[in-house]
Amino acid sequence: MFHRLFERVVVACIRADLVGGSGFAVDASLIAADAKKCRSTPGDKWDHELDPATENRAVQDYLASLDDPAWGAATEVVPKFVAPADPAAQWTGALRNAAFFAYADNYLIDVKFGIIMDVEASRAIRQAEVGASQTMIERTEATFGIKPDWLVADTAYGSAPNLHFLVDVKGIAPHVPVIDKSKRDDGTFSRDDFIYDDDHDCYVCPNGKIVPRSTRKRKTRGDDMVSYFSRVADCRSCPLKSKCCPKTPSRKITRHIHEAARDVARAIAKTAAYEQTRRDRKKVEMLFAHLKRILRMGRLRLRRPAGAQFEFTLAAIAQNLRRLAKLTIHPPDTSRLRVA
Repeated sequence: MFHRLFERVVVACIRADLVGGSGFAVDASLIAADAKKCRSTPGDKWDHELDPATENRAVQDYLASLDDPAWGAATEVVPKFVAPADPAAQWTGALRNAAFFAYADNYLIDVKFGIIMDVEASRAIRQAEVGASQTMIERTEATFGIKPDWLVADTAYGSAPNLHFLVDVKGIAPHVPVIDKSKRDDGTFSRDDFIYDDDHDCYVCPNGKIVPRSTRKRKTRGDDMVSYFSRVADCRSCPLKSKCCPKTPSRKITRHIHEAARDVARAIAKTAAYEQTRRDRKKVEMLFAHLKRILRMGRLRLRRPAGAQFEFTLAAIAQNLRRLAKLTIHPPDTSRLRVA
């Protein structure tokens, strides 16, 4: 019921021309759950084979959410602690202070005036937050018929699968920093020093030699990575071997199956528009600051995923109504707005 009310408020904002529709921003913020460590159970001792018929409502909701990508299916890692009163709450130390039980409040906003287009509660881990962002993008398109031309987010959303979702599935330009661990800091060549030949599916090394794709199946890397190995004969006589593979007979390069989507994000990061969208990302951070400092929502009063979603949705309704009232009574000078 409250999500339908939220949607009606968004429709009012759209009719008031407060939604541009071309650029969205997404982010998440941690909100403390109504659970305490002193009443928790170590994660490895928590009984996952629970009978829903004999458990309380919080445990029943937890069991029902195990297959949801924003909850149990987000990761197979066992949490350090589980709160029996609210098992879906995530034990986290992400704020680098004292660890606590929390939920993640996910916002998808339109960057024109900072209108919240969708809100979603999730576990307080990166994988769940990314899954929630995809859910909000699809739900916004299905509900309002609005799909952004570009999306701005921080590095947490720069994984290859998420960039593939944005670029290849939704056709959205990702203004997102890429999560890339291929850069070497030992003085040897990084993967960026090799040129990828898309027509022949191979790399060309700095010395001009071909680095072909491996035909061997390696289960240790999973199905999302492809390996390329240089020829030992080429490396043995190469004058650049000390800068490439000084400790191995040949060079190995790995490439993600969605590397093309990552390349799109890297290319966007070099444009002038990217510098502006980095500043636009602050608009969603300002909404979270307003949520915690003005609306005083630093800790949830309700438990369970449904309770978190209820409180997050009410807060988003209040923030959108405040923005709607302010901008319709005293409309801003739109002539100074930058058109992306």
